[in-house]
Amino acid sequence: MRVPPPVTSPRPAPSPLRVAVLGCGVVGTQVVRLLTEQADDLAARVGAPLELVGVAVRNVDAPRDPVVDRALLTADADELVARADIVVELMGGLEPARGLLLRAIEHGASVVTANKALLAQDGPTLYRAADSAGVDVYYEAAVAGAIPIVRPLRESLTGDKVRRVLGIVNGTTNYVLDRMATDGLELDDAVKEAQGLGYAEADPTADVEGYDAASKAAILASLAFHTRVHLDDVYREGITSVTASDVAWAERTGHAVKLLAIAEATDDGVSVRVHPALVPLDHPLAGVRGAYNAVFVEAEAAGELMFYGRGAGGAPTASAVLGDVVSAARHRVLGGKSPEESTYADLPLLPHASALTRYQVRLVVDDRPGVLAQVASTFAGQGVSIESVRQVPDGDRADAGSGGSAELLITTHVAPEAALASTTRAARDLAPVREVTSVLRVEGV
Repeated sequence: MRVPPPVTSPRPAPSPLRVAVLGCGVVGTQVVRLLTEQADDLAARVGAPLELVGVAVRNVDAPRDPVVDRALLTADADELVARADIVVELMGGLEPARGLLLRAIEHGASVVTANKALLAQDGPTLYRAADSAGVDVYYEAAVAGAIPIVRPLRESLTGDKVRRVLGIVNGTTNYVLDRMATDGLELDDAVKEAQGLGYAEADPTADVEGYDAASKAAILASLAFHTRVHLDDVYREGITSVTASDVAWAERTGHAVKLLAIAEATDDGVSVRVHPALVPLDHPLAGVRGAYNAVFVEAEAAGELMFYGRGAGGAPTASAVLGDVVSAARHRVLGGKSPEESTYADLPLLPHASALTRYQVRLVVDDRPGVLAQVASTFAGQGVSIESVRQVPDGDRADAGSGGSAELLITTHVAPEAALASTTRAARDLAPVREVTSVLRVEGV
């Protein structure tokens, strides 16, 4: 006898997940666009519709892209976060962003943020609150725009041991240095050009002084080494002292100048720093042009990995934000939770003076016998070994020749930062040294 198939009731349609967006600048507008235009696809990926319930802004009457429904705008961010399942924070800065995210978590909402400054300075407060409430904190867009680097470090490489992370994580400075290399522009001119193209803010300090990159370096180091790294633990040096001559000389010696975020683990602990550096032209980071970003990871088992792409801009950053929104939303529908903050290693954070690096130093010296020996003796006296010395042809210098000056290009072997810094100070005090023209670190070797 044929058994009739069991009667099944249709599965009830899942309730929509309420999404609130805090901030409606360039990135916020693109997030609203994607939530609106890709609503059906996002619902299919999540397993439930995503309902945009509001967009918090400072001024509801300000001009907006037509994609933003004005009925969604509100100046009452507190009320908005209290009725959301997922809160997307794109305001930037410490407050009111921190308070709003903590209130959202208290109300049981998962949070997605692109706020690198907040995470670098007070991320643990958010992580602890989210862990206690059993909700997610996602922040892929906080480090390198569209480039997926947080998730690989947070999840994909957790079975490996990361040794070093080198990153070009600020598109503005990379564009500026690239223009200085390709067209010989001086720094100020290249910055003005970047501002005209929208790559740099009217006040470019956060970019050119390395503050933006330092926040991202703290996040990357925390993830890579399972150790809590605060922004204050990051040595920071911007590109304001880099000249067109430095960039031109870099190319002549087989290097490109890049502002690098560097995080590395040694037997003694973790070193995290941001500064301009000479990168050999055969290294993958040397070929990163324009406003692009790239992060180069060296792991014990996986070897060398590079993540490359657009590190800023509305659409690329919104792509990373929406990826986090989908992950958080799927957890609410199907269960699960994002990885908790991993600080089990708790490695010592090393002072910058102990970081191991190499220097390339340009000196203008008296052009007479014995000067090179004096310079070499000074380096040796500080415990710094010289790898190579090159005398720069100087036929154009007015005082070149007998009794005039010569330019020396000295590259050192690896040494502690403190020894290299004391060496350059000692070199400046030598009688035959007229000028220390440039001091740049060499990385990626």
